[in-house]
Parts: sequence; structure tokens; C-alpha cells
Amino acid sequence: MKILVINAGSSSMKYQLIDMDDESVIAKGNCERIGVDGHFKHKTGDGREYETDVIMNNHTEAFIQIKNALIDEKYGVIKNLSEVSAIGHRVVQGGSLFSESTIVTEEVIKGIESLIPLAPLHNAAHVQGIRACIEVFGKDVPEVVVFDTAFHSTMPQKAFMYPVPYEYYEKYAVRRYGFHGTSHRYVSGRCAELMGKNIEDLKIITCHLGNGSSITAIDGGKVIDTSMGLTPLDGIMMGTRTGSLDPSVVTFIADKEKLSPSEMDTVLNKKSGLLGISGVSSDDRDVSAAAADGNKRAQLAIDMLEYEILKYIGSYTAVLGGVDAIVFTAGIGENQHSHREKICEALAYAGVKIDVQKNKELIHGAEGKISTDESSVEVFVIPTNEELVIARDTKALVEK
Repeated sequence: MKILVINAGSSSMKYQLIDMDDESVIAKGNCERIGVDGHFKHKTGDGREYETDVIMNNHTEAFIQIKNALIDEKYGVIKNLSEVSAIGHRVVQGGSLFSESTIVTEEVIKGIESLIPLAPLHNAAHVQGIRACIEVFGKDVPEVVVFDTAFHSTMPQKAFMYPVPYEYYEKYAVRRYGFHGTSHRYVSGRCAELMGKNIEDLKIITCHLGNGSSITAIDGGKVIDTSMGLTPLDGIMMGTRTGSLDPSVVTFIADKEKLSPSEMDTVLNKKSGLLGISGVSSDDRDVSAAAADGNKRAQLAIDMLEYEILKYIGSYTAVLGGVDAIVFTAGIGENQHSHREKICEALAYAGVKIDVQKNKELIHGAEGKISTDESSVEVFVIPTNEELVIARDTKALVEK
């Protein structure tokens, strides 16, 4: 069975074609700048690459590019579209409507549309992607939607509610939803496999650290709490996002700078975080390099990031009543060994001990344990694979 995995953004569409017989990626690519000037990238599992500028006015035209590339004589990987057994879509916001992956129907699409106010850019783009996919591939190819928020649906009410008037929860569904759920689900499951234990018997803290970051407390395979909230703005500081802060900071700055809600939103989401503190970049690699060269603001940004990650791990250890394993994943988590080392050194009080050399070696897609045998808590670096989770869910639902 071959499954096409789609991640549609407002002006982009990433894809992977996965052969579920061995779960190998046989092709992947990205349609960029949809509705602008258009750029298309395609790469096969055996290394053939195709890249071109091409106008894609909408998501339907983007899907046509994907379709043509998959069956192309020179760069294709299948003979015809009938080899695509099903299509799996990533959807950011499932709200309280969707607590698990589901087969696409018109009712499901309308449900995703109803959640657009909670994720205006993402969910609107997902709906465009799903409808465009149906238009290009036809209604006979089964489609599945997998929600970023679904894995977090096990959070108890005491964890997902905000202490604002209850009527806002009733009227507008204002609550903590959490994101990166597919990633947290994959790496926690993989962690249990590497430990040779059932996930039902483990307390795990997963740290998805990238340009967008979130940390999740998982008890027995179920999410107890997670750092992102109503939107991906909550939690630890990120590339350009503030993370959690005193709400009065927002009103104070807005008042002093005479900023509209929309302008203030831009400050919080696009001008803050590592970029706002360092003044150098939103990319952790650039900020770390500047800090190494003596840039004090860049060093402050790095110190703040590591401190906030440490705080969340500490608080989630308390919430879980102890922790068996900590996982680092995503761009920063998988590659910035210096952050992992400093955070783990600070967790020595909890019995965490890491192999410094092993920690340095596990980068660029490498997977493994970085804690020593003497460590009370096992610490892992596990590259995330959200596309594989989507493909597995798609296969399971279609076969069912």
C-alpha cells in the first residue's frame, strides 16, 4: 500500500509518498509560494531531484504538480495514480470535535471549517488542501485527517482550562488544546520501544524543540499536560514567538506603542522569542553562533531558552509524580547538543546523568540514548516522524 501524506499551508504544500510495506519514503517534495510566483521541489527515495519555478494559483494547481511529478517518466515513482491507495492530511486544529484521526467526509470537512476561528491560517489552508485533493485525485481515493491536537485530548479539565470567566469556554471554546501532538505521540511511542517497555507503564516528558516548540507530560501513553495552549503562541519562548508571559505585558506595550490587536499579535508571534531578544535571528543556530562570538544578547536568548525548557521539565516531573524518560526531538532538540547538555546537567538533582560524548555524536538524524547506565532517568534523542504517524493512521482507518 502506498499512501500520500499532505501538509497544506496557506501558500505551501508539503508531501511524502510512503510505501507502507516497509514504511520507506519513495518521494517527497514541497509546493512553495502558492498564489504568488510558485516554486516546486521534488525528490525521490533513490536520490533523483527535480526543482522548478512554476505558477500555482491555488492548491488544486499545486496538487496537479504533485500528481505530474509522481508519474513523470524521468522523476516519477509510480506508473499511474491508481497506485496511491489513500491520502492522509495533517490538520492543526481539531478542537473538541475530533479526538482521533478520521476518514474524510463532507461533514468532517465542515467540522474542520467550523474550527477556523481557532486556527485561521492553518485550518483554512487544510480545507483548501482537502478539497483540492478530492478534485485532482477523485472521490474514490479514501482520505484521512490526522489532528495535531488529538493526542492532547486526554488532558484533564484542570489542565486544559484557563482561569478566565467560564462563559468564554462555553461561548468560544477558550481552553488549552496543545499542538505538535503527532510528533509527541510518535517519539513517546518510539521511546517506549527503545526502552523495551510498555508505554502504559512509563512517565515520559517529550521536548519538541524547533522554531516552534512544545513540551508534553505523558503518563501511560496519555497526555496529562502540554505547554502550547489555545494557540501555538503559549509555552516556552520560540524562534519568533514569546511563549507564556504576563498578560499585562501585552496591554502595557499595546497602550504605550498605540498598537492595534492585530499589530500586537504580530509583535508576539513574529518579532519576539530568540529574534526579539538576540536581535540576530530567529534561527537557534545563528543565535548560538553569535553567542559563541561574544554577543551578550544572543547569549541571553540562549540562557532564557534553556532556562524555560528546564522549568517545564521540572514542573512536569512534579505533575507526573516522577519521570522515567525525557525525549529531545525536532530541529533544535535533535541537533543542538549543547542545549541538551546544559539542561541535563541542571537536572542532576533528579539523578539525570548523560554521556557527554554520546550526546555530541547524536545529531543530524541519529537516534539513541544519551543518558548513562547510572542515570535515574533515561534520556533519548529521537528524530520525529509525523508523516509516518499520519500514514500509519491512514492505513489503519482505510483497512478497517
